[in-house]
Amino acid sequence: MNIFNSASDIKMFDEQSFYRAFEKDLHLARRSVIIESPFITLRRIDELLPVFTKLRRKGVAVTINTRNPIEHDAEYETQALVAIEQLQGLGVKVLCTVKYHRKLAIIDGMVAWHGSLNILSQNDSCEIMWRVASKGIADQLLGFIKLTKYMGENTHFDVT
Repeated sequence: MNIFNSASDIKMFDEQSFYRAFEKDLHLARRSVIIESPFITLRRIDELLPVFTKLRRKGVAVTINTRNPIEHDAEYETQALVAIEQLQGLGVKVLCTVKYHRKLAIIDGMVAWHGSLNILSQNDSCEIMWRVASKGIADQLLGFIKLTKYMGENTHFDVT
């Protein structure tokens, strides 16, 4: 059984082309955005915050799963805490998972991004991200990461 409509349903991006394509997908989101990125930096959040603001104003549920800030060194811990506070101020649900390193996004249960790029912190490393436009793949990825148990709950990471 072929779950893809065509080869164009799968595309590869590098660190140069990823954010333009990813932000286009974010702007098209209508229901939900899930991002897993173990690291969060203020530089990257400052670039993505306007997009997240628009998503929340449209009523799009945004969930971010990241590494617990206490697992980072002092500089990155502080950046992560400030970024989490900013995101939560927009109504973004932020979950913290201990010792994980996944990099992915699922948009409207229809588009799955997966690869080596830390979506919320990437700066100057060489990376690859796959974009798969497939409800079946997005469903499988969502099932694999097991975040659905938190999606309906009021899970909130307290940064104070």
